[in-house]
Amino acid sequence: MPSSILPGSGESEVQKNPRHLPSVDRLLAAPTLSALSETLGRGLVKRAIQAELASARSQQSALTDPPSEALLIDRAQARAQKDAASRLRGVINLTGTVIHTNLGRALLGEEAIDAVAAAMRGYRALEFDLASGERGDRDDVIEELLCRLTGAEAATVVNNCAAAVLLSLVALGARKEVLISRGEQIEIGGSFRMPDIMRAANCKLIEVGTTNRTHLHDYRDAISEKSSLIVKAHRSNYAVTGFTSEVGDAELGALARAHGLLYMVDLGSGALIDLSHWGLPREPLPSDSLSKGADVVMFSGDKLLGGPQAGIIVGSRLAIDRIKRHPLKRALRVSKLVLAALEATLRVYDSGHRLPERLPVLAMLTRSRADIQQACHRVAGPIAAFAGDSFEMQIADCASQIGSGALPEERLPSAA
Repeated sequence: MPSSILPGSGESEVQKNPRHLPSVDRLLAAPTLSALSETLGRGLVKRAIQAELASARSQQSALTDPPSEALLIDRAQARAQKDAASRLRGVINLTGTVIHTNLGRALLGEEAIDAVAAAMRGYRALEFDLASGERGDRDDVIEELLCRLTGAEAATVVNNCAAAVLLSLVALGARKEVLISRGEQIEIGGSFRMPDIMRAANCKLIEVGTTNRTHLHDYRDAISEKSSLIVKAHRSNYAVTGFTSEVGDAELGALARAHGLLYMVDLGSGALIDLSHWGLPREPLPSDSLSKGADVVMFSGDKLLGGPQAGIIVGSRLAIDRIKRHPLKRALRVSKLVLAALEATLRVYDSGHRLPERLPVLAMLTRSRADIQQACHRVAGPIAAFAGDSFEMQIADCASQIGSGALPEERLPSAA
C-alpha cells in the first residue's frame, strides 16, 4: 500500500484544503508509520512526525503549498530511523593517526571485549571478598597485576589520566606548594592545562627553571616549608630541542626524599613495556620512574597500553593509600566494565605471549608498509568504481602518526 493512502474513506484533509497540514494522529495511522511504531516505539515516531510538521509550518508561505501527506510520511520515517540510530557510529580510520582521540583511541583486544561482554551479562564480585564474605575493594581486581608489571607497591585506577593527575594533586598537595619545571607545564587536548589543574586542586604552583633549561639547583632553591610535591610531566605531545637541560627521575626522587617531599611523575600516554623490541621508539616506562625514586606515577590506559579509557596510578603504599582515602576518589572511580577490560588487557601483558597478535594497538603500530600497501590495493578498486572517471586513483607511500600525544616527532612508514 502506498504510504500516501491512509485508512478511512473520502478525501484527505490536504486534498480538501491544500493549505491544511494533516494531524499527528492521522500520520501516525499511516501503514508505514504505524508499522514503524511497532519496532521503534510510538513515542519516537510521534516526535518525528511533530518535528516534520513544525518544519513544514515554518517553511510554509502564502506562495507555496504544504508538502503532501506522502512526503510528510516519508520524511517522518527517515527522521525516526535517524533518531533511533546510534550516534556512536562506526567509521573507518583513514586519518593516518593510529591512536586517534576523536575516533575513540585504542581498539580493545578480543580478550578484553570478551571480558566486558561477560561482565555485562552477569553479576561480578566487584567490591566483595568471596573468601571472607565481607566488603572488598574494587582496586583488588587490577592492583596485583599493576604492581607486578610496574614494580609498584600499590595501585589504583580512575576514569582517565587527567583525573589521575587531579586526584593525586588534591590528595597529596592541596593547600601546599607544588614544584614543576616551566618547560613541563603541559597542555593537552580539550584545553587541559597543568596550571589550571593545580589551581583546581588548590595547590600553589611554583614554577622552576626556564622553558628550555631546568637544573637540579632550580628545584632545590625553590623548596620551602610549604612545599609538598615535586612534579615531573612527560612532554608526550611536544618536544623541546636544541639548547636544553632537564633533571632526571633519580635526582628529583633523591631531592624530594632529602626534604621530606613526594615525587610525582605524569607519564601521559605511558607505555607499559619497552616498545623498542618491535622497532618502535622507547617511551618512558612507569617501572623506570618508580625504580629511580618516584612516589607516584600516572599514565593512560587507552593509548599506548591498548586498553580502556582509564587513569592508572601506581606508587608507594603510603602515597597510594592517601589517594584512595580521598573523597574525590569515589567520584572518579571506574565501572566494572572498565575494570574487566583493563584486567584482561593487563593479563595479556603479564603473559608476555604473542602481544602484537592480542593487542590491536601494537599490531597496528608494528604493521609493515608492504602490508598496508596490500590493503590499499584491495580497496582501490571499489573506491575507484564509486568515484567514477572524474577521479584518478594512485597508491603512494606516506608516513603515519602514533597519535594521542604519544611520540609526536616519530613517524611510521605507511601508504595511502
